[in-house]
Amino acid sequence: MGILAHECIVPYFNYRCQTGSISAMHNDYRDLLPDYCPAAVLAAYDAGVAIMAIYNGEIDIEYKADQSPLTAADKASHELIMARLQAHWDFPVLSEESREVPYDTRRDWQDFWLVDPLDGTKEFIKRNGEFTVNIALIHEGRPVLGIVFSPALGLFYLGAEGAGARLLRRGEHFCDRDDLIRALAAASELPALPLAQTAERPLTVVASRSHSNDATESFIADLEKRHGRVELRSIGSSLKLCLVADGTADVYPRIAPTMEWDTAAAQAVAEAAGCRVVDFCSDEPLRYNKMNLTNPYFVVYGPTWAQTTTESI
Repeated sequence: MGILAHECIVPYFNYRCQTGSISAMHNDYRDLLPDYCPAAVLAAYDAGVAIMAIYNGEIDIEYKADQSPLTAADKASHELIMARLQAHWDFPVLSEESREVPYDTRRDWQDFWLVDPLDGTKEFIKRNGEFTVNIALIHEGRPVLGIVFSPALGLFYLGAEGAGARLLRRGEHFCDRDDLIRALAAASELPALPLAQTAERPLTVVASRSHSNDATESFIADLEKRHGRVELRSIGSSLKLCLVADGTADVYPRIAPTMEWDTAAAQAVAEAAGCRVVDFCSDEPLRYNKMNLTNPYFVVYGPTWAQTTTESI
């Protein structure tokens, strides 16, 4: 069950720690990692509330120049997150829905926020619940903090370099915004991802419901030849990477175009859980703030496959 449409957006929580307000810590990205940056998590939560208010009503659709859909929910989430991040930190923010920042301007960014305010707009329009709010902190081209919130499913995936990855479920770990603040304070006490699996299962591959193609089917067929029966899981948005991070799936091949904001937050979660997110051809980790913001094709390997390469799998 999603967030109720009548749930109001509470003024943002001014998180403080022993050294003062979080906005005073903007000069060192490492200060934001140990507790998953609660102010950014709450920005994702409030953006989710705004999204669900529109999700539960009539959805008006526009189309961008590339014919990808755009809704009022994309815009509302973008505006809220941009305002919140810029109020707390001096780090630049690059969002899917902001004007494109020239590479000459951003090439020297050492630290910046990379945001997809509504990942899975097609899933949002289909009303299947499989969309997310993605907020990542990038340091020198690496995603070092990731926040992935599924407001319809009530799931928070959090990952940070050095802090591991955690999954918070609405109804189990938090019920509302105030509960979320308390849950974040105790997040380090929760089991780290990947979660233990209760039963043996075949090799599980997660695939896109919206972007399947012959190359992906060939990749999966090759896995079947090498490992026997392969179980497929389909889901939308960055939840695909998160299913590998939490141990539900083992491999996610993405042999189709994506943009940097589609993957950064979930990559931070997956890598914090011990996964590898690598270029399909070079086997090198995906990197960010490239001149061309399009990702190469990539594969996500779960922790038990972390030493695997595309050639050997």
